[in-house]
This record gives sequence, C-alpha cells and structure tokens, in this order.
Amino acid sequence: MSDILMPKATAVWLVDNTSLSFEQIADFCGLHPLEVRGIADGDVARDIRGVDPVTGGQLTREELDKAQADENYRLKAIVSRHAELMKSAKPAPKYTPVSRRQDRPDAIAWFVRNHPEVTDAQIAKLLGTTKSTIESVRNRTHWNSANIKPVDPVTLGLVGQLVLDEIVKKAADKKTKDDLKKGGGTIQPVEEVEAEPEFVPEARQRPGAEPTAASVFGTKD
Repeated sequence: MSDILMPKATAVWLVDNTSLSFEQIADFCGLHPLEVRGIADGDVARDIRGVDPVTGGQLTREELDKAQADENYRLKAIVSRHAELMKSAKPAPKYTPVSRRQDRPDAIAWFVRNHPEVTDAQIAKLLGTTKSTIESVRNRTHWNSANIKPVDPVTLGLVGQLVLDEIVKKAADKKTKDDLKKGGGTIQPVEEVEAEPEFVPEARQRPGAEPTAASVFGTKD
C-alpha cells in the first residue's frame, strides 16, 4: 500500500460514494477498520469534506471498480511523488486495542495525581487520547468518573517503563527551568552577617619598680 494524501478525507469519500468494505477502505487509506466504521456512523471526521482519489490522481477508476466487485481485493494506489514528499518522518501513532481503551482514563488519573508536571499534550500523545478526555478526568466530569481509579500506565500495558521514565524526566526538567525563569526556584543568597569584633584581652598595667619603705610608710618630715 502506498501512502496517500489526506487519508481521512479520502476515506470519507469512499464511504459515501462506493460499496467498498470497511477493511478495503482502511487498507487503502492506512486507517483502522474501526475508524472507518466510525466515519460511516458519523462519530469520526464529521467536519471533514470527502476527497475523490480518482480525480486526485491517486486511484484509477478501473482499480476502484475491480475492488467493488471483489471485497477480498485490496486497492493499489498510484505511486505519487507528492505523497512521498508529504510523508511524515515521525512514526505513526500506535494503535491501542479496543480492549485497552477503557484503561486510558485510569492512566490519565494516575498522571493527574502523581505527575501534574506532565502536560496534557504529552499525556495525549503518550496514551493516544485527547485533551478534552484528560480535562474531563481531571474535573471528574467524565461519564465513567465513579469507576475511574489511578493506575500506572505501565501496569495497564499502555506504555513501556523506559518511555514513561523519559516523559516524566523531561517534564520535570522543563518545570524546573520554568520555575527558574519565574524566579520561584532560585536559591536565595546568604545574608551577610556582621562579623563580631575580635576579642582582645585588656592590657594589664605593668607594675612599676619595687616599693620602698618611704613609699610605704612615708617619711618622718
């Protein structure tokens, strides 16, 4: 399968204008079949306008007709130089099985309680969730708030320990730098204490010459 431009918009058009199965559309557009089903049900890509891959030069009419006649056939996209140029260097987000999606709120609650320094954007990227879901868990407005309990995402199998440690460390380092910029984390200079004067013992008066009888008893005159 070749990467195509605007995969979701293409999927929207194929759902609305062809009899292709969800699996065929998902394979051609690089999506998951459940995501394509969500498009068909109106739960996903509501505001995305469909794009015709035939007029867009990414698929031939013959190929489309062939796929519609055989649900086991997989569409072959026309190799597009523009698609290769537009291909993201970042790896595609990891797909989370449906059986584990219900664990995401627990993992979000764990981050909110134990690592508030981790941003919503980092949590969303790490767990494959949305900022609105994170906010609903934080504010306890999530539809399943009564059953949400903080659980380590590593325990839930949503992320590896090394990846989690790296995210937490980066967030902590960034918070420390931000605190330093705001002046909240600076080390206060030690106040100078006025030095006490050096103790100098009083000088003893040196006794004079040895006393004489005259100086002690006086003279007869």
